[in-house]
Amino acid sequence: MIHASPNDVSPHGSETIIRPDPSPVPSSLLYQWWYQRETTDQHREHQERHGYSTGCLEAIYNTALLYLHETLDHIALVLLAYSILCIVLYRVLFHRAAGSAWYGRWLMRRSHLPPCNRALLVTAHPDDEVMFFGPTILELRRRQCRVFVLCLSEGNHDRKGAVRRQELWDACESLGVRAEDITLVNATHLQDDPTAEWKTVTIANQLLRQLESLDAELLITFDKEGVSGHPNHCAIYYATASLCLSGMIPSNCKVLTLETVNLCRKYLSIFDLPVTLLLSTNWVILSWRARRAVQNAMRLHSSQMVWFRKLYIIFSRYMVINSLREINKSDVEFEILDT
Repeated sequence: MIHASPNDVSPHGSETIIRPDPSPVPSSLLYQWWYQRETTDQHREHQERHGYSTGCLEAIYNTALLYLHETLDHIALVLLAYSILCIVLYRVLFHRAAGSAWYGRWLMRRSHLPPCNRALLVTAHPDDEVMFFGPTILELRRRQCRVFVLCLSEGNHDRKGAVRRQELWDACESLGVRAEDITLVNATHLQDDPTAEWKTVTIANQLLRQLESLDAELLITFDKEGVSGHPNHCAIYYATASLCLSGMIPSNCKVLTLETVNLCRKYLSIFDLPVTLLLSTNWVILSWRARRAVQNAMRLHSSQMVWFRKLYIIFSRYMVINSLREINKSDVEFEILDT
């Protein structure tokens, strides 16, 4: 503001000199100006920091997204190449041209099982023989090997024992097993029940009796994981292992156990072929036509055809591939100690 002071009036009284007021700016206005400046600087600094952080996060996100796209592309290419390899191997395996003998000798074989004339298959429930061992049964029958089936329960867990007994006979007949070569045990201490404990000695006595009466050269059953983890399946393995440890298995009889695979491999169907050929010592691989024969035999167990078993028939490797491992006394000792 501009003020006139008394000292600024000329002595003649006719002229007034007006000068600026030298009084200082009020402190409240100065404080407001300083506060606004500080606030503006802080806001600018905050925006700069926020912009830098946002830029870093955005750069990291874009880089991660780029690598993810590249990784997914690589995974897709690997899966495509693996699928093509499986299909080619499967076609070569069943190639029937003039060069098929060369493929069979030098690349791979459709099956690799010990030679035998009489084989005993031991299962826990009706439908086990097809659901898990169907390819092995078909291959043994193709070799003119006589297959005996010992089923240790009639599958009466759902009170369908009589129905499942007939389904067992029908399914085995469709796979080429004679009706007189099937033995079904219906004992009170060997009932189809996941919570029931099957005594090792009881199962071992049943196995030993069958081996001695049939003069079997090959005994086939579950491994210690039981494929599906069912306690009744596992109990058969431990009974077999006890016979191996005690030396009661006839010397001319070899023991094969069906290998349990992880969940991913279990439902890969023929796409488990390369892994099976690399990791297994004994295997059976069916043609697509023979696979349908196993599927049809499984459908004869109509009382068990719930929705998830229908999916199992389509996707399970056990419908087309069996991988088995021969066990002996030393193997059993190691497994039992490890358990």
